[in-house]
Amino acid sequence: MLRDAEAGRIDLGEAIDFDPTARTPGLTGLCRFEHRSRVAIGDLLALAMSVSDDTAADALFAHCPPDRVTGLLRELGLTAITVRHPIRELHETLAARLAPDEMPQALALAIQASTRGGGHLVPQLDVTHANAGTARALVDLLDRIWTDPALDRERAPLRRLLGMNLMRHRLAPDLESDDAEWFSKTGTFLHLRHEAGVLEHADGSAFAIAVLSESSVPARRQPGAEQALGYATRLLHDRVRASRTVHYRDASAHHESPVRPFR
Repeated sequence: MLRDAEAGRIDLGEAIDFDPTARTPGLTGLCRFEHRSRVAIGDLLALAMSVSDDTAADALFAHCPPDRVTGLLRELGLTAITVRHPIRELHETLAARLAPDEMPQALALAIQASTRGGGHLVPQLDVTHANAGTARALVDLLDRIWTDPALDRERAPLRRLLGMNLMRHRLAPDLESDDAEWFSKTGTFLHLRHEAGVLEHADGSAFAIAVLSESSVPARRQPGAEQALGYATRLLHDRVRASRTVHYRDASAHHESPVRPFR
């Protein structure tokens, strides 16, 4: 969307009408609106990035479909991230299998129907049909956003949007301080809890970090799991930061670390 706006193909100030009966299920933003509303495309970007507003994200997908997003990733040489469907399809697939009063069982279905090889009874959760990417691929993407000359025009607005993320309970408490700023985006669905971002230190160093997790506990609220993700990330970040000046070249070549220093 930012690239199209830069090229003059769309206007970020263009307003889109929302019908509350057609919203994507979710806990924030337009997903909770009960009345008709109009929101500018630029503000949809802010809602999708800052509060993970799935209705706003699907409205953006209507202008920039998943296959076009994947095509842009391929143009940039990023082959390990594939976007195949909007967020609404996840909810529609589960709703087709479960009655409304059975939706709490969705967590158990998501956990029990997965396989070691990434397969799943629910197609939108099967890695061969789902929106999919590895931690390393997400770190590669963040590295490109922060350093690739091909993304110079999008860098500043993307950095600003990632810095607006208000879903900060997962990793930010263990990473950011007065001397370190965290730019990130979370992803949460059923038993999946993900977050990827960049930690910028006041000394000029920066680290791309991606954490992808899958819970085996059928509970929606798991504060202990969120805290464990943050703690583990902090330990890994500290280890990479302490060794980066001596061992960075070897570490990047031989380890599947979800933490990468690039500045």
